[in-house]
Amino acid sequence: EPRPAMASPAASPDSSSHEGPSAPGGSPTSDSENLSPDELELLAKLEEQNRLLEADSKSMRSVNGSRRNSGSSLVSSSSASSNLSHLEEDTWILWGRIVNEWDEWRKKKEKLLKELIRKGIPHHFRAIVWQLLCSAAELPLKAQYSELLRMSSPCERLIRRDIARTYPEHDFFKGQDSLGQEVLFNVMKAYSLVDREVGYCQGSAFIVGLLLMQMPEEEAFSVFVRLMQEYRLRELFKPSMAELGLCIYQFEFLLQEQLPELNVHFRSQSFLTSMYASSWFLTLFLTTFPLPVATRVFDIFMYEGLEIVFRVGMALLQFNQAELVQLDMEGMSQYFQKVIPHQFDSCPDKLILRACQVKYNPRKMKRLEKEYAALKSKEMEEQIEIKRLRSENRLLKQRIETLEKGNPRLTEEFVAHLETELERSRLRESETLGALKEMQDKVLDMEKRQPLLPDESSVVRLQEELQELALSDLGDTWQVRHGDTGDKWQGVPAAPGCPKCVPT
Repeated sequence: EPRPAMASPAASPDSSSHEGPSAPGGSPTSDSENLSPDELELLAKLEEQNRLLEADSKSMRSVNGSRRNSGSSLVSSSSASSNLSHLEEDTWILWGRIVNEWDEWRKKKEKLLKELIRKGIPHHFRAIVWQLLCSAAELPLKAQYSELLRMSSPCERLIRRDIARTYPEHDFFKGQDSLGQEVLFNVMKAYSLVDREVGYCQGSAFIVGLLLMQMPEEEAFSVFVRLMQEYRLRELFKPSMAELGLCIYQFEFLLQEQLPELNVHFRSQSFLTSMYASSWFLTLFLTTFPLPVATRVFDIFMYEGLEIVFRVGMALLQFNQAELVQLDMEGMSQYFQKVIPHQFDSCPDKLILRACQVKYNPRKMKRLEKEYAALKSKEMEEQIEIKRLRSENRLLKQRIETLEKGNPRLTEEFVAHLETELERSRLRESETLGALKEMQDKVLDMEKRQPLLPDESSVVRLQEELQELALSDLGDTWQVRHGDTGDKWQGVPAAPGCPKCVPT
């Protein structure tokens, strides 16, 4: 027989175990199609119990809210409560058997166990069932818990500051000296000592707080360590929060694939997924829903892991798509904060049913994980290169500063050299400007003299006249020379036997 856990009004059986009717069709998932007739009968009883719980809850609200109730309504309410008590007794017997035969149920009746957990674990069985689901009893660290409490942690001040903000309205945690705050501090401090890389993260306090509502602190510590180690929570709470980035990346894929219109609207309004979904993953909806609804989700998380967070998140968007696409960024923020959290207060089964119907492909999620890892790897390489360049730049600046401080004489010589070069450059510039001015003056002078020069036709005519004059002089010279040659020829005696040539 499981030991009763520390109960709280917000997590009592009447408020958290079986609220609201299931949607038509009975079982939340298609897994029920493979169950035996006896197992289906058990599920049918749970469905009936859920229906009666809602009817009983509505009847009590009606009685308390109106003085005009007839006697027949009171009889009806009494009858429903009677039927409910019989079903609750059957549920207790069933879960008692599950706990006592845990290994067999976990190995041979896994589908039925999954269905029963989705229907809600009865409040008084939660402590033992949660521990069985995560194998917390096998944790070696449990024996070290009291020793850890005697040690000091560097996170103590941070934990003390935050625990007052964890379930501030819950009676168990109200007041600085309350038992709830003290045991919450103990568990968070103990974990910060066994996992110094993570240390303490604020969102984790809500998970530990829920565990402490169900079980003593040593057991809560063991369950929390298991959740961190085996349920991806440790990666979520690391300082880098790399796992949260992956979850957001995967959730955006589901949103784009299944609700494209809403995805386009979110983008057009710059409404980032992280703005509304980060807390879903970090606190498992414990800061989103009232405790009765959040505890139902946590039941399933203990069996199915983070998959239920993706499913419930998508279910919420499916239910509210029509309203969200009509709102701007500020309106959507208000809607997520004030409207969505209380939509399923009286009927969590409706939310669970829709969540279990959301399309979720583990293979696609694994592929997205690889894609995200590749993107982060490339981004990391770029960041490393940027850091390297910044480091080199910083070293160069340091070397310059060192040279300036350690070698003032060299610095002065260098400055003097620069000044000399600057003066030479200025002189060369002055000489160049002077030469340029001189050339400009010559150009202007030539432009002024240009009208006094003969034009092209005059030059051609002068050239022709010169040619004629030259030819005339050449003719006169030839005649003079020809006459002289003739005279000389006449004076030459003829050779014997050769007639004398007479020039023509």
